Amino acid sequence: MFTIRKANSDDCELIHNMALQTWEDTYGKILSPEQLSYMFDMMYSIKNLHKQMEELHHQFFIIYANEKPGGYLSIETLDPDLYEFQKVYSLPSLHGTGIGRYIIEQGKAYLKSIHPGPFAIELHVNRHNPAVSFYKHMGFYQSEQGDFPIGNGYFMNDYIMRMEVQ
Repeated sequence: MFTIRKANSDDCELIHNMALQTWEDTYGKILSPEQLSYMFDMMYSIKNLHKQMEELHHQFFIIYANEKPGGYLSIETLDPDLYEFQKVYSLPSLHGTGIGRYIIEQGKAYLKSIHPGPFAIELHVNRHNPAVSFYKHMGFYQSEQGDFPIGNGYFMNDYIMRMEVQ
């Protein structure tokens, strides 16, 4: 049912369009419309997606459900033994189908394929996002929390979730 492939800069528009479909559903009840707009441009403008891929070397993946784009993942290397899942999103119509589990498992499998030995994965999740319980179910634990400034007077009020991988 699900498949995954590495993305490249030709996929920036596809990722942008999927983000348009997930953003309001994920954050509409948590953040103000102004902060939503600011953060979306910061993270998902075509220009900024290119920068994340080409300059910051984030590895993006496209997840397909029945051969149609259904989600995406991006991974950033923070330290030699620490990676961050920057973006873990699926289309709202696919929630509850197992796609979220698939994304996490495939991201972890990819990291195992390139990283021999133990490492950790972190991700930031808004403290009011219902996905917190999903991440705990997947084996992440809350390692920190904070109010992280992102510019324009806005903050991301997040938990930092962490998973140790052997």
